[in-house]
Amino acid sequence: MNEPLKKYMKVGLIHFMAYPETMKGEGPILETLKKIVTDNYFDIVEVTWIKDKSVREKAAKMIKSGHMSVAYGSQPRMLTTGMNINHLDEEERLAALDSLKEGIDEAYEIGATGFAFLSGTYEEETKEESYQQLVKSTKELCAHAKSKGDMPVILEIFDYDLDKKSIIGPADLARRFAEDITAEYDNFGLMADLSHIPQLHETNMESLVPIKDYIKHIHIGNCVIKEGYEGFGDTHVGFGFDNSENDVDELVDFLKALFEIGYLGEGKRPVVSFEVKPWGDEDPDVVIANAKRTLDEAWIKLEL
Repeated sequence: MNEPLKKYMKVGLIHFMAYPETMKGEGPILETLKKIVTDNYFDIVEVTWIKDKSVREKAAKMIKSGHMSVAYGSQPRMLTTGMNINHLDEEERLAALDSLKEGIDEAYEIGATGFAFLSGTYEEETKEESYQQLVKSTKELCAHAKSKGDMPVILEIFDYDLDKKSIIGPADLARRFAEDITAEYDNFGLMADLSHIPQLHETNMESLVPIKDYIKHIHIGNCVIKEGYEGFGDTHVGFGFDNSENDVDELVDFLKALFEIGYLGEGKRPVVSFEVKPWGDEDPDVVIANAKRTLDEAWIKLEL
């Protein structure tokens, strides 16, 4: 591709994955966030809960001063606590829902352009009941967000049988879900993630085409799905990790698919964010550099 990358996308980075010590809403949040804000490769940073209000205010101020956009990822609010918004027990569902509503409030507080979440685990024999719980919760989240402004609520699609085992899930169910929610709420969308597509046992086009009209956000990353190998599961290892699924060529194919479905195109500049995480004793800054080099090389190789 001869034209500049930034002409076609806003490149982002998920702060709490790149620096996982901040994932529980504590730790060196401001110090690590500054590394991203001062790197002009990135146009948007994705943060999660920040428990200390004063730290949250300083983070928001830093991001604004850096002339960046910010998005809010609530996934750690569920994954680090074991909460599940499609829990069949109503008390458990409401506890998870309350936490996510608090996340929406925080997202508005920091000026986020979107609020992302994930569906919870389920049992096959009660899958439809879990699905209906998810629909109910999501509509409540959309209503809460809509009462405060126009920030979209975005469900990230995860694996359904390998690691996170979230109900959403495969492309056909993701499409049904998006249709059910958008029939009532126009502030809802889906997020697809390159690192999750191999875990869904789908190709890029199998995963993206059914939901193309609902995609509002994209993540790019890597995974290991060969059992018994280091980094197995939804661990978001760096590109080219041993025995992993995604490197430069796979990213080229994914970018091409994003153009084919119309997510990327002239004059659009939607978000494409790296979701990468250090493995073992890897340095987060090295993993981030890996991601940037991989995208740059993929962009050079991309032919439309």
